[in-house]
Amino acid sequence: MRLKELSLKDKKIFDRYLNLTGHELSVYSFANIYIWKTLYQVKWQKIKGALCVFFLDKTGCFMNLAPLAKKIDPRAITETFKIMDGLNKNRALSRIENIDAKDIAFYQGFGLTCPEKSVDYICSRDQLAKLSGDKFKSKRASYNYFLKNYCAQYLPYSHHQKDGCLELYRLWQQMRASKCQDKIYLGMMEDSFLCLKNFLENYAKLGCVGRVVKIDNQIKAFSFGYPLNRDTFCILYEITDLTVKGLAQFIFRKFCAELKGFRYINIMDDSGLENLKRVKLSYAPVKLARAYIAQRKDV
Repeated sequence: MRLKELSLKDKKIFDRYLNLTGHELSVYSFANIYIWKTLYQVKWQKIKGALCVFFLDKTGCFMNLAPLAKKIDPRAITETFKIMDGLNKNRALSRIENIDAKDIAFYQGFGLTCPEKSVDYICSRDQLAKLSGDKFKSKRASYNYFLKNYCAQYLPYSHHQKDGCLELYRLWQQMRASKCQDKIYLGMMEDSFLCLKNFLENYAKLGCVGRVVKIDNQIKAFSFGYPLNRDTFCILYEITDLTVKGLAQFIFRKFCAELKGFRYINIMDDSGLENLKRVKLSYAPVKLARAYIAQRKDV
């Protein structure tokens, strides 16, 4: 079966399939699929009525999200594994990532094992906009410190700010790298930069929302996200100058305060990093959306 290369013109059909059933995991968005084209060949095809997305690189092929359909034909699962096996030298690489918790039983019915992969942290938008109560005391203090000590502009993102955002990311990356030399973490930051560059180059067509903070006419923070479903908005990127105290709390609170049509803010997963996990938990998530991997036991 011939797979199609993902392009921006596919957004309408992807959006239709992505909205067939409810999803809480951040990966179920066209923007969060498209940005990975920098690192993978992203291909897709309709198989037995389901839209199936494949990620390919020099290592092999896997599915980064479950087949998309109102009701999945069991034959679609069999066919997707045949496709992946045909592209992989090692059949153990054939897998479906980011399965919703509610769908585990369906995949286990095929004899697949479904270990947990990651957790998305989902917070109350109202709580993040207000930062009231003892659990947000330190974040409220940082926010107030920023207001008292800086004269800043909070602005919608526009295309002419792309280079400034990329420069800020490199600065942030250098600051993080100076404190952590873990090769996996360093590699993740570089991958994230390449995805960000792709994202900004195609921002106008991806249906996302962006905000920047300027101090002395320099971009010192940016945040980008997208509507995940009717109730949830997902924060895809948030980068700040780490030397500016309270800036992260300022842009996050301001952005969340704007998103009044949403009940929840998905702040994505922690990439398996303990320090990032602590930061995510400090925003008092009200729900944890768990993601699972469907893979075979006998490979």
